[in-house]
Amino acid sequence: MLTLYIIDTCDTCRKARKALEDNGVPFKTHDLRKDGLSTELLEHILERVPLQDAVNKRSTTWRNLSQKDKDSLDATSARQLLLEHPTLLKRPLLDTGGDALKVGYRAGDYDKLSS
Repeated sequence: MLTLYIIDTCDTCRKARKALEDNGVPFKTHDLRKDGLSTELLEHILERVPLQDAVNKRSTTWRNLSQKDKDSLDATSARQLLLEHPTLLKRPLLDTGGDALKVGYRAGDYDKLSS
């Protein structure tokens, strides 16, 4: 079964969820804000998505960081920041059970998925 990692209040996540529902694709959701982001889940994600592609640089959390903090982030401190602020993770993330995760959503992205 597919897993869609979301933040429930995110409009893009809502569109992704609706697209899966409209295409009749069975999936479960994991709300990163409500259900949390464990170290294991973060590592699962980062094994499939490069760290620089996983950070949501449009988020309020990112914008509120000082430039010094942004410039000094290394792999360890970035992981810690993601664990402390799961909303900093790009979303939606669609896990199809393979070696890659689909990051983000645009209309038509899930049209080739079938039930």
